[in-house]
Amino acid sequence: MNMKFSHWLALLSLLATGVLLWSLREIIILIFAGIVISIALCTLVNKLLKLQAMPRSLALIIVLSILFLIFSLVIAVVIPPFTKEFQELIIQLPKAARALWEIGIKSIDNIPDIVYGNSQDNRWDQKIILNEFTALPDGTTLANGVADGIKKLIDLAGNLGNGLIQLCFVLVIGIMISIQPNSYREVGIMLLPSFYRKRGRVIIELCGESISEWMTGMIISSFCVALLAGIGLSILGVKLVIANALLAGLLNIIPNLGPAISTIFPISVALLDTQWKALAVLGMYIFIQNLESYIITPSIMQQRVKLLPGLTLSAQFAFTIIFGPIGLLLALPLAVIIQVLIREIVIHDLLDNWKRKKLAL
Repeated sequence: MNMKFSHWLALLSLLATGVLLWSLREIIILIFAGIVISIALCTLVNKLLKLQAMPRSLALIIVLSILFLIFSLVIAVVIPPFTKEFQELIIQLPKAARALWEIGIKSIDNIPDIVYGNSQDNRWDQKIILNEFTALPDGTTLANGVADGIKKLIDLAGNLGNGLIQLCFVLVIGIMISIQPNSYREVGIMLLPSFYRKRGRVIIELCGESISEWMTGMIISSFCVALLAGIGLSILGVKLVIANALLAGLLNIIPNLGPAISTIFPISVALLDTQWKALAVLGMYIFIQNLESYIITPSIMQQRVKLLPGLTLSAQFAFTIIFGPIGLLLALPLAVIIQVLIREIVIHDLLDNWKRKKLAL
């Protein structure tokens, strides 16, 4: 069948739109991050308006003021000891790495004894390996290392500056949308066909409600994880409790990968004391994560925002490839929205209607 010129034009326009969106994907993901922040602000504003009738602008100012006050208190009270403990943690990590290395060398050194018996000819020279591990570099290597370090510091400063600009952009977008959320929502609805705008308004509201429920659940869940980690580390007598507990709570936002990464730091610190304490920390974190996955989170979410593990992992992998590190952080809210869109548009509006029409025939 020959395609008309209008069909070719529509196809070319669709392809051009896809290419344009792909080239602007970094800006699009930042705008989406601003939308997520605006949803969080609007949720707090709506709860405040339910408690006390007032102009929306005043409620938004109160919410922003409270958040700024909380953020300032966190910086003043929590950040100084956290920074001190985190610096000590970074300093102690090489010692923990050396302890792990020595344990590994001892284990490898025992392999010939197990296989061939206690023969001195078959023993590995552990001292040589350790000396190679701790050998000091020469002058040329040291100079190259300093140059590479300076270059990395310059790159890090540039990345931090770029990150601060992106953060300011996201915050400004979030606040601007929070001031007039209905106006921005109507702009998005006007891009839909006229016959679908009423239904589109309902779907957008469902997306907002799902994101709001997910954010509330994740905040409570992360707080519980941080609290349990702090209590457990205190009972075990592990140092740097505040730093490790905060890391556990913050990294809990990143599913699958975050909890696994959060175990590295406390295990490294515990390993400097005794080996059994490191194993105890590992067991405690496994217990906390299972408690969070199967009891805390389901109780908080109340089965309303339930993401399948396969969908969560696929979303993390796909969005990290497409959008980079920020895609990993926003993988869950993106997955929540995709789940709502698939359920409402693909299943309810397309497949269910197609089934009813087929039965009618």
